[in-house]
Amino acid sequence: MQVMTMPAAASEEDETIRAAMDGDRSAFGELYVRYARMVHAILLARVPPRDAEDLVQDVFMSAMRQLRGLRAATSFKGWLGAIARNRAIDYHRESREQVPLEDVPPSKQMGDDAFLVMGAIRDLPEAYRETLIMRLVEGMTGPEIAERTGLTPESVRVNLCRGMKMLRERLESK
Repeated sequence: MQVMTMPAAASEEDETIRAAMDGDRSAFGELYVRYARMVHAILLARVPPRDAEDLVQDVFMSAMRQLRGLRAATSFKGWLGAIARNRAIDYHRESREQVPLEDVPPSKQMGDDAFLVMGAIRDLPEAYRETLIMRLVEGMTGPEIAERTGLTPESVRVNLCRGMKMLRERLESK
């Protein structure tokens, strides 16, 4: 009689999944590291790239809340993929219910100056746009932006410096 053994990597992964199911946050963090790229790819295939990163976080938060209900560790990958696909569907439902910011008169959404600045930021190249919004709107520091975006601290400094210069030039010409 031949005995089938499970490959060591699969066994180790199943142990990590089971530990996460039992509430081990460190194990869940390992799963995040392993599967974040997969979830990101699923989302990128379905939503605008600018929203995919935030949705990755949504997917993992949802998975963490629901993980104890998972019946078998072996179904984790497919289950996580299904959560990502469902989150993309929800994203499109939610976006249909919202009015694009450009369609809302400035006085109803924010002060005229803020609207003017946001409009000018939206006209900047994407590399500067995101870092400026993270810094000016979200109040994140340079190191926080680097940590969250994967950019080097030097790249963040350059993007913020060049972006602010371009923003000033655009605002001064208006």
